[in-house]
Amino acid sequence: MRARGAQCVVAAVGPVSGLGLFSGKRANVTIGPSKAGGITIARGGTAVAAHTSAVSPDVGWTGLPKGVPVRNTTLSAGGAVFATVEHLMSAFAGLGVWSAAVRFDGGPEAPILDGSAQPWVEALSPALTPGPSPEPIVLRERIEVVHGDASIVATPRARGVSYTYELDYGAGSPIPAQRAEWDGCPEAYAREIAPARTFSLRREAEAARAMGLFSHLTPREMVVVGDDGVPIDNEWRMRNEPASHKLLDLIGDLSLLGRPLQADVVATRSGHALTHEFCRRVLAGE
Repeated sequence: MRARGAQCVVAAVGPVSGLGLFSGKRANVTIGPSKAGGITIARGGTAVAAHTSAVSPDVGWTGLPKGVPVRNTTLSAGGAVFATVEHLMSAFAGLGVWSAAVRFDGGPEAPILDGSAQPWVEALSPALTPGPSPEPIVLRERIEVVHGDASIVATPRARGVSYTYELDYGAGSPIPAQRAEWDGCPEAYAREIAPARTFSLRREAEAARAMGLFSHLTPREMVVVGDDGVPIDNEWRMRNEPASHKLLDLIGDLSLLGRPLQADVVATRSGHALTHEFCRRVLAGE
């Protein structure tokens, strides 16, 4: 069992192939060691650092009409986009990988696979060996970002990390209030967080279909939660799978800090945009 906070380097992995969640385009992803350090993602002749500074609001790569909400993490450099990278980045951070060279061939979007980080974990795990640990980002003071009823609060700690996600869609939601936690242990990430899949409520899925999204997917391939709280043509992998997936996304977006964050982090009802804002606040305080 690897210790919490232990870091790894990655050898050759892939290709891992599949369709993008929003674009429906096929991409092949290969991963190898980085000569320059950090995590970079390349496509064609352009590469981008997997860092908060490269986060882009561009959704033109989807081919969808303007105004259609696309909830994901997209990076951009030199006019090229590298989309929906959060599950791959979560797997890197969960397994302690902070240096890798990633290449997309084909579409601009990382494959959604089964909607979780588990396929990435399964592909990466055999290729990992112990490596040097980057210096963590140590908070000097409490940081809080708030938007409406969503928030992310981080407080300093002497060592290590704890991440908590509090999910609460309010009274009447088919998904009950729940939480998920992670203490930095790679085995716990692989076992309890990586298998959690992206999900949508029935009414959200129907509205998305009406706007042209997810036409290449069925409820068997992306969890759609019925009005009774039961997945349609599917079943939960764990009792708190929705909160665990939100935590999975949080871990992936926080990895765009470029180094481990030494802090206690509690996210409540937050999404990608708020996490990106939180990362910018953390980096501004360094």
